[in-house]
Amino acid sequence: MSEDVLSGLLRRIRLRGALFFHVECAGTWVIEAPASVLISGTVLPASEHLMEYHVVLHGTCWAGITGEPSFEMNAGDVILFPHGDAHVMSCAPGLRAEPDLPFLIANLKRRAGLPFMVHQQDNKRVRPATPHDETDISQPVATLLCGFLGCDLGPFNPLLTSLPRIIHARASELSENSWTGQLARLAQAESGARRPGGEAVLERMSEMMFVDLIRLYLSTMPKTQTGWLAALKDRHLSRVLSLMHSQPAEAWTLEKLSSHAGLSRSALQERFVELIGRPPMQYLRCWRMQVASNLLVESNAKLATIAHKVGYESEEAFSRSFKRAVGQAPATWRRERSFHELR
Repeated sequence: MSEDVLSGLLRRIRLRGALFFHVECAGTWVIEAPASVLISGTVLPASEHLMEYHVVLHGTCWAGITGEPSFEMNAGDVILFPHGDAHVMSCAPGLRAEPDLPFLIANLKRRAGLPFMVHQQDNKRVRPATPHDETDISQPVATLLCGFLGCDLGPFNPLLTSLPRIIHARASELSENSWTGQLARLAQAESGARRPGGEAVLERMSEMMFVDLIRLYLSTMPKTQTGWLAALKDRHLSRVLSLMHSQPAEAWTLEKLSSHAGLSRSALQERFVELIGRPPMQYLRCWRMQVASNLLVESNAKLATIAHKVGYESEEAFSRSFKRAVGQAPATWRRERSFHELR
């Protein structure tokens, strides 16, 4: 049940993969990535939030949020920065380098021949290269696949707020047939083959890798953890979330939901606030607005139709609720988001 709720949420927040760098590192090297908000408009202009991840294809390296302690990563490991923090990848702990935004943005705009190959040696890029270039570079001590994931930030994304600043999955924690392993193998193959459709396949596989990482994080969360993901593990709340997410148009009341949860109304209310931070009926309103926002962007349905699909009897009531939650009327919101989608 929890995975169904998670799958539905990922569709509604429009998770999408994008753009890849294949980086070969030799000698003394360090790469400092800027906060994702500085490049999100170039990488995925239609997404409100950008996450960056790195898979170690070969060798070892150190990784961490800029200004904070780093930790060692080995071949097969993957690291995800869910909140888009500036971070450092290096051959040893404690190294720093100024992010090269002009280089990064210029090559992100190319959007051709991905994964885009970069050689990094002795803290300098030798030069962008294709896999068959005769570039003078020492034997790589580490090879990285660097990519991005975008999603909607609002009106309501309870998953993002429940994720830590770093998710580090070790190779030993991932199954041999995990999406992370498959992504790594395919990325290496695509770097040389450049087959038609390869980029699209990599993007979809990176989205599945994200699901792998969330599942792993879920399985290792302590029982005392709070947040939306913790609610998915709660046998009472997971039932309620499943009903809300799968049937947002239903005329739910606290009494109906508590009956399905096997709890009293007061107990359900308390548990929701304790784990998710808001009462169940407020959560339902927020979720309805997220579903509506998704329908506004991805369909040509009339406002009255969308209102009915998210549990409102009239277009006027829906419009008032949407404007309170988002700060814009549905028609205005749709027009502005549609413009960004076309960019």
